[in-house]
Amino acid sequence: MSYKKTEEYTTETTGNIQNSYKNIIEDLGENTKRDGLLKTPERAAKAMQFLTQGYEQDAAAILKGAMFKESYNEMVIVKDIELYSLCEHHILPFFGKAHIAYIPNGHIVGLSKIPRIVDVFARRLQVQERLTEQILDCINDTLKPEGVAVVIEASHMCMQMRGIQKQNSTTTTSGFRGAFENIETRTEFLKLITSNLS
Repeated sequence: MSYKKTEEYTTETTGNIQNSYKNIIEDLGENTKRDGLLKTPERAAKAMQFLTQGYEQDAAAILKGAMFKESYNEMVIVKDIELYSLCEHHILPFFGKAHIAYIPNGHIVGLSKIPRIVDVFARRLQVQERLTEQILDCINDTLKPEGVAVVIEASHMCMQMRGIQKQNSTTTTSGFRGAFENIETRTEFLKLITSNLS
């Protein structure tokens, strides 16, 4: 039996969002009865639920489900984690990469869980600053490591498509806890995420 990925949507919620999109499209002056737009309200409703599925997920539970006792106590880095989110001010995309490190304190976590918690918080209406803090606090409070570091680099369509319209601008946010508040540890992390070790 082959693997099959399915998406589930609540009929009532989808219907409500679908009607809202239909009204928005019509208010913009379009004809929702023409071929290209007939199913657009439904598709947009499902897309929005997919893009905000993080509200239904528990990042701490994801980490707790894959914590293992281990004596390793050096820096663990997962870098270049792709992220996609929606700016809460204009509901336009921002996207980029997250670089995350922690220093274990008796427990490690399955490596795939770190990108998963990035997705949990990114799949909400967000600002990059809060996204950085939520990832940082979740790892720090759940795993209780010696230290945690998070750096996010992202491009914001609300700056590129509208408003100031600066196409090449990126935004970098960072947060550090515990051992990473030490300048030497922080410098080592920053050096490692910007170097090519291959």
